[in-house]
Amino acid sequence: MVSDKKDEFDLRVFLPYLLNRAAEESSLEFQRAYKDRYGMLRTEWRVLFHLGNYGEMTAKEICERARIHKTKISRAVSKLEQRRYLLRKRSYTDRRVEMLTLTAAGQTVYRELCDIAQRYDEKLAGMFSADEVALLRQMLRRLADMV
Repeated sequence: MVSDKKDEFDLRVFLPYLLNRAAEESSLEFQRAYKDRYGMLRTEWRVLFHLGNYGEMTAKEICERARIHKTKISRAVSKLEQRRYLLRKRSYTDRRVEMLTLTAAGQTVYRELCDIAQRYDEKLAGMFSADEVALLRQMLRRLADMV
């Protein structure tokens, strides 16, 4: 039986719901760039961007920075290695650890995606005033750093 009483909780103004919707909607166009053009999934481009931004890293370091589970990172690293976008090499100090670096092809893809990401970021930011963009970035960083 369906109640006539309207629930007091309004999902349409629930911040986690709004943030998730905004994230999904705002990332669709960029997703087409890395998925259609390079056949990458979200975790793969995030691994690629971490290596492009920070240089040589371990999978564990990427997990910690990106807050992505190690199995997803492991799959992404394997796919990127198959595409010859990254290299793995054993650490000299700890043979259990693999250091990850972008290949020349990986660096090219990274730079191309950076250009696309920059233009897309500017397009999204263009929906707001400069002050609104600065405030939005500040608030989102605060939320992202909550944990």
